[in-house]
Amino acid sequence: MVYTTSSLFLKALSVAGITHAFVNWGSDHPAMLEELQRQRSQGEHRGATSPCVITCPNEMVALSAAQGYAQVTGKPAAVIIHVDVGTQALAGAIHNVDRGRVPVLIYAGASPFTSRNELKGSRNEWIMWLQDIPDQTAIVRQYMRYTAQINSGRNVVQVVKRALQIATSEPKGPVYLWARREVMEEELPVALYSSLSMKPPIGIAPAALSPVYTVAISNALLTALHPLIITSHAGRNQDAVSSLLTLSTLLAIPVFCTCPSTVNVPFSHPYLCGITYLSPGPTTDTFEEHLRTSDTVLVLDSDIPWIPSKCAPRNDSSARIFIIDGGDPLKTSVTMGTWDAALHRGVELICRADTEVAVGQVIDIIKENIRDDPLKLETVTTEIRERIKERAQRTEQVHDKWIARLDSAEFVPSALSVGFISVPHIMRALREITAPISSKSLIINEAISNYGIVWEHARPELPGSLLTSGGSSLGYALGACVGAVLGDLVSSTSRGGTRNYDLVTAVIGDGTFMFGVPSSAFWIARRYDTPFLTIVLNNGGWRSPKLSMLAVHPQGHGSNAHSGEQLSVGFSFDPHNKSAQSNRISPNYSQIAVAATDGWTWGKSVLLGSKENTADVVLQTLKEVISEAVRVVIEEKRCAVVDCIMEAL
Repeated sequence: MVYTTSSLFLKALSVAGITHAFVNWGSDHPAMLEELQRQRSQGEHRGATSPCVITCPNEMVALSAAQGYAQVTGKPAAVIIHVDVGTQALAGAIHNVDRGRVPVLIYAGASPFTSRNELKGSRNEWIMWLQDIPDQTAIVRQYMRYTAQINSGRNVVQVVKRALQIATSEPKGPVYLWARREVMEEELPVALYSSLSMKPPIGIAPAALSPVYTVAISNALLTALHPLIITSHAGRNQDAVSSLLTLSTLLAIPVFCTCPSTVNVPFSHPYLCGITYLSPGPTTDTFEEHLRTSDTVLVLDSDIPWIPSKCAPRNDSSARIFIIDGGDPLKTSVTMGTWDAALHRGVELICRADTEVAVGQVIDIIKENIRDDPLKLETVTTEIRERIKERAQRTEQVHDKWIARLDSAEFVPSALSVGFISVPHIMRALREITAPISSKSLIINEAISNYGIVWEHARPELPGSLLTSGGSSLGYALGACVGAVLGDLVSSTSRGGTRNYDLVTAVIGDGTFMFGVPSSAFWIARRYDTPFLTIVLNNGGWRSPKLSMLAVHPQGHGSNAHSGEQLSVGFSFDPHNKSAQSNRISPNYSQIAVAATDGWTWGKSVLLGSKENTADVVLQTLKEVISEAVRVVIEEKRCAVVDCIMEAL
């Protein structure tokens, strides 16, 4: 029996709790392929392998799938890629798992270091000279929580355990291991393999606020006339949501979610006043108004609570800002400016503490201060309660006004032509069709210029029911859906076969669809039976660059461009296209997915604007198509793509 470093490496991953490895093989992996086949042939895992191997024809899709898997399960997956070129091909997904604080273990091989058969695995292919670079880790080091070279099979278990311990401790994120081919081919004693045992790595325990800081924040909130809570990522720990809701309810504090990556507050909560990506619009206007009038702001797990050049708390020093972040409150990966000065001069405290723990501490003190106590001044407690009651009424009115505006945007007058069906109408249709399974539905949002609109009109209620990458690199959603479905299948085993999600849906732009390497993503979906629904918001190109240009040059030359094609951001095949209407000839996105799966994926395009039909007729057609697509995913267990052709950008 021959065991190698690769044998111990794969077993170390398995006993550490990693169930899946998303792989893209190369010339540096002979020992690993050999080990996996040994596992199959000798029946060590009943004819399977451990970890389970998910073949991925594209590295970025592999890492995006691993991200979706980790976001759903809360546990890291492994990604195995090929030397320097495979490391580079991870592309923007590296940025996403870093910014999204998602634990992933990435392993890359490297070219052999011997060339005359000095050791097993020595160089024997011409590419091995080209792929040997001075510092392979430098490609990704600034995004990693930890990097290490595996130098021997004798301590590979220690290296894996350390990497995973760091990956799963705040600030969570990716780790990168690499090894030369000869090292992974190193033969080891049978006893070393047989005796390998390891508990899953223990991450760092959640940190708490100091007593002094807890009192300071609590007193500030108790005495504030206009307090405000801002969060972006508190819901990454789903248990933190209830703590946040308790605090908001106790003092009737309005909550805004800025640039969220997950559900932080149920949509129906009366003190949730808006979800915004800080782009121009009514919700951002409401948020700016709250910032201007707030005298105390509590920021919980947020990378971008506001944009100082556009909107910020009041300029006078009376606005008190308290920042709590469980991982990196100083945002050390951002190079420019100190975090307090870059945000606002009123920043009073910056605390590294777990949101669930810290908010729980604050709640305990607040409850003590507002409860009936004969030793307390009755006038003080009465004043606080009256203030809370008045604020509750005012905040509920803001919430209700927000909901009424969203309802209005989703309304289509009967028998009246209003041009193109919009994103609010699409989300309304999706929401109504999936209402019977809304508690078992997950939306992966990568709509970019429509990020905020999709959030608002999806109206998510449950923690974990809507996710984004947490970063800004496009192409995450399709792979993430594959990983999310796989992760849910794995998690359901521990729940007696009960799954969290009956339906996983990607809502993405047409540009994002192509960034997601659909030929690879849908191939993986068919190969591993991970059906999901994709809604493409097809506005004919990259709208976000156009909006960025108009924000800087609102009256410039670009504002007079007659089409996206002229601006070089449009996807029509006709470069001289002067029409901003839906008769443009552009890629058929649904059929890309159909072709990638040899007909297994169901796909259809829907024209959401017509001179012949009224808007309510078009909306009804849209509902019928989405309804059929949902049926295909849930009943037939196949992917479905609905290409919604909207008004061109």
